[in-house]
Amino acid sequence: MAVKKQKIASGFARVFGSQPALPKAHVVTVECDIVKGLHAFAIVGLPDKSVEEAKDRLAAAIKNTDELESPKKSNKKIVLSLAPAALKKEGAVFDLPLALAFLLASEQTTFNPKGKLFASELALNGDVRGILGCLSIAIAARDAGFTDLYIPEENFEEASLVNGLHIHAITSLEHVLAILKNPAPEKAAKKVATPRVLPTEDDGALDEIRGQESAKRGLIIAAAGAHNIALYGPPGTGKTLLARATASILPDLSEEEVLEVTTIHSLAGTLQSGAMFRPPFRSPHHTSSYASLIGGGSSGVRPGEATLAHRGVLFADEFPEFHRDVIQALRQPLEDRVVSIARSKGSAIFPASFMLIAALNPCPCGFWGSTRCECMPHIVEKYRRKISGPVADRIDMWVTVPEMPMEMLVMRRGEKEKRTETNSARAQIASARTLQRARFKDIKGVWTNADMRPRHIEEFAKLSTKAEETLQAAARTMRLSARGYHRTIKLARTIADLAEHASIEPPHMLEALQYRAREL
Repeated sequence: MAVKKQKIASGFARVFGSQPALPKAHVVTVECDIVKGLHAFAIVGLPDKSVEEAKDRLAAAIKNTDELESPKKSNKKIVLSLAPAALKKEGAVFDLPLALAFLLASEQTTFNPKGKLFASELALNGDVRGILGCLSIAIAARDAGFTDLYIPEENFEEASLVNGLHIHAITSLEHVLAILKNPAPEKAAKKVATPRVLPTEDDGALDEIRGQESAKRGLIIAAAGAHNIALYGPPGTGKTLLARATASILPDLSEEEVLEVTTIHSLAGTLQSGAMFRPPFRSPHHTSSYASLIGGGSSGVRPGEATLAHRGVLFADEFPEFHRDVIQALRQPLEDRVVSIARSKGSAIFPASFMLIAALNPCPCGFWGSTRCECMPHIVEKYRRKISGPVADRIDMWVTVPEMPMEMLVMRRGEKEKRTETNSARAQIASARTLQRARFKDIKGVWTNADMRPRHIEEFAKLSTKAEETLQAAARTMRLSARGYHRTIKLARTIADLAEHASIEPPHMLEALQYRAREL
């Protein structure tokens, strides 16, 4: 016996959905108006192609849910509106609120939409599918004063990072209607904390790299203050290994950073689990385009590698081999810690506060200065010129990674490999980062010494009289730019933190000065 379908009544209803975005989603009002007249079914409010296609998805989902009448079967004029109209709506995240607005307006269901926000894609059989950017939606819902959030079960873990919300993990249109019809018996699933994935001893450990003590010291300083660092030297000396070892020595993200980073990767579709507790490590290929590194693309404004590396590491191996326009594009994020993207389909400002690790050879063949070098002088000059002065000035540390004698690379018979360097480096960096978090706890957007703006330096990076004299003399001799001057102070502050000194002394300043850019 066929299930009797309900008749579609005329009426009006309003529910709430959300458009995922960075750093926070936009709350969208979803309205449905049903009146008598010639059959029509339209979605208005600046929808993109995927939102337009929602008409077919929600019609099929409603038809395949028991006792519900599809909007395409009615003889009414149905208009669904997404407000504000000026905001571009994209993605399938509006399927569920559109369906519920129609069902509420047509009197096929009844519930109080106050305090409730809905976000989900609908399958043709009425099941719900996971969405991108769910964490940004949860943050927006909390900040806008919503009390209940209805999302796919697949996205529950990331949304549960946000406190102050009653989160309902739903599996189908029928399921959410049952919850809304009988709210008392239904309880939202308990929030389960995602276990932290700590680095293991084999995660690119420093212990695996023999020798290169000065390079390791430079890397520890860079990681402690999130400073940009360039590792340069002949091929095969361990530059890439050193860079990748950074992932194993950085401390966990703070609670606020976890929300920032997870939101970005949720929206980009690169989230592997419910949350990211470890700093991201991104390593784009040297053939990467401008859009893939900075963001954008033909399908809309999307975050690039610079944003995906936010609060983590952006590793640029073979740095001079990147396209010149890509290298130049790093000037803004290296200075302002954000990227500005303007496209015909929209514009956006994305966070991009990362630590750059650039690995490069001194010439195309890599053996400049030795008898093995086969490069002509003009070829070497062209190769080095790809890294412009402004980009080089934004790199805080230039560290040489020289060739090591063979006897240092080979483990002597009977010698046991020691695995203490990585743990020691982790402890030093964690201690320095703890000092910095306490120092900047009242300043929004400043987490590390590298984040300091010039106005913060006088207050938080105090120089002793002798250290200031040392810097002034070096600034004249080395012809430091204003940027180089400030970056040297910030680097010296990190070195002092590693030494647990309250003020910056001459030894800290001298070590910082030796890392400034010079002839490769």
